[in-house]
Amino acid sequence: MGAGFGGANRAPPPPTSDTIQAPPTAPRPEAAMEKDPSCYQDATKTVAGNGLGAEGTEAQLDDFVGAHPEYNEEEEEQKYFRRKRLGVVKNVLAASLAGTLTYGVYLGLLQMQLILHYDETYREVKYSNIQLEDIDRKVLMGINVTPVAALLYTPVLIRFFGTKWAMFLAVGIYALFVSSNYWERYYTLVPSAVAIGVAIVPLWASMGNYITRMAQKYYEYVNYKEEHVQEQQRAPRGACNTYVIIFQTIFYACFHLSFVCAQMPMLFFLNNYLYQLNHTLFGVKHCGTLSHGTLAGFNKTVLQSLPRSVNLIIVESALMAAAFLAMLMVSAGAGRGGGWDPGSASRVAARQVLVLCGSAYRPTEEIDLRSIGWGNIFQLPFKHMRDYRLRHLFPLFIYSGFEVLFVCTGFSLNYGVCALGLEKLAYLLMAYGFSASACSSLALCMLRLRRQIPLLAGALVHAALLVTLFCWAPEPRHLVQAPLLYTIAVLWGMGSTLNKTGISILLGMLYEDKERQDFVFTIYHWWQALAIFTVYLWSGLPMKAKLSIMLLTLAVAVGAYLWMEHKLAQHVVYRLPRIPRPRHKMHGYRYLEEDDSDETGSEGDGGKDDDDERQAEATSRDELPKDDGDQLG
Repeated sequence: MGAGFGGANRAPPPPTSDTIQAPPTAPRPEAAMEKDPSCYQDATKTVAGNGLGAEGTEAQLDDFVGAHPEYNEEEEEQKYFRRKRLGVVKNVLAASLAGTLTYGVYLGLLQMQLILHYDETYREVKYSNIQLEDIDRKVLMGINVTPVAALLYTPVLIRFFGTKWAMFLAVGIYALFVSSNYWERYYTLVPSAVAIGVAIVPLWASMGNYITRMAQKYYEYVNYKEEHVQEQQRAPRGACNTYVIIFQTIFYACFHLSFVCAQMPMLFFLNNYLYQLNHTLFGVKHCGTLSHGTLAGFNKTVLQSLPRSVNLIIVESALMAAAFLAMLMVSAGAGRGGGWDPGSASRVAARQVLVLCGSAYRPTEEIDLRSIGWGNIFQLPFKHMRDYRLRHLFPLFIYSGFEVLFVCTGFSLNYGVCALGLEKLAYLLMAYGFSASACSSLALCMLRLRRQIPLLAGALVHAALLVTLFCWAPEPRHLVQAPLLYTIAVLWGMGSTLNKTGISILLGMLYEDKERQDFVFTIYHWWQALAIFTVYLWSGLPMKAKLSIMLLTLAVAVGAYLWMEHKLAQHVVYRLPRIPRPRHKMHGYRYLEEDDSDETGSEGDGGKDDDDERQAEATSRDELPKDDGDQLG
């Protein structure tokens, strides 16, 4: 046992060369593959699988974030700007229809209420103790007198709210006037009439500015590849004239239909209650050029039966719905301007479908326009009157106000109603409206002919008609004269639309700077409102005096306009006030994206902004329209 024990603990003998063996080694791959060929195939599949996995992930990532193999950026860009152009056309149509509905509702309601309130029986039975005649006089005074002060607040109002929202506010005031007639009292009718007077000039000034801006935006979307468009710089002088002509023609073709829409309450409702002409015109002795005031001798009772209150409420509700529809057309969205962005094209397209009347300026432009200071905004309309181009157009602005109110009051009452009866008033004004709307297309001749032709043609037509009216006194209650009266109404509509469309186109051509357009259209409609106020004051004059004043004003307007065109052709220096640079407060989203900034100098760069007043001689090639040099040649 001891030996075994010791033997068990005894160390093994040192190795010898005979006992040393090589450690076991793994078989070589070549040998293993030679013995098992399937091993080679498995290894190859593993390596290939790893490579294909990485490439597949990259391919999936490219498909997710990369360009689609069938994506054509140029084609998508064309589609994007095509949608933008359609959006501009939609804006013009929506604004035009909104203006048509607004003015049609206003004229129709005012005409219906004045006829109802004129009737002695209606006043005594329904409003015996509220002095309705006195209320009507104050309503007309509020509508006609209040716009005299519009030059003081209209530019500030438009710049504060923006062009589109100034339109919306004014249309809302017209809707307020409609709603006030549900409860006819002094404290409802007179304040709403004053509000209408406040809103008249801002509405039509912002409307004219809006249509001109849409023409400029359409030019940008057509020529989006041009460098000056991509850099948001001013377009070459006269580049937008074609679109200004087309869009203003569309607007006035729609607007003059408002005279047709205004006759719907009378045509479908009030005519059923009117006496025939033998009763209403029994005391009328003189018509036309022999008349004095407003249809002297007209019978004080014109309603053979009084309309029920519920029927009046139905008519006023229909008018209120039309006014509300006009508000929706103006307010249903604000299209954002901007350049081409492939990533946001689909979002912008979807948003454009939902709007009816988009904004006139980019948000950055709106901020720049109001950032020049409210004192400057207040002063600039007065400073623009130093421009001889505007001063020479003042008589034309005044005549434009004279003629539209004369056809609605002097001609339609002292000639039309006096000869044909009150029941034919609606048809006479509808003939005027349809003619003016259809003849608006004649303004398109400015695309090929010189721009003086439409204005001079309209003035020539009106001059001939004024001479005819001055020499003609129709017989009362003599229906044989109806064809001549309708012919005069149609021709007057043609001259009226050439006058108004031509003036708006001319202003869009002469003043293409987006910083000035609201001031210029404010001046135009303010002078027009002054002329309407003058017609309101002269209502008691003899007809020959009214026609003489209008004929003299027309002659002065034509002469002043031709003299202005002559001075432009001679490149005579005119004065334009400098538009100050925007003064921004350093906060807000306006400075988050410098590339999207649209801040530009009002007259260019550098030295142009430092001049107190730009001299047109130095920049005659840029300031005058391209064809000014040969306008009169």
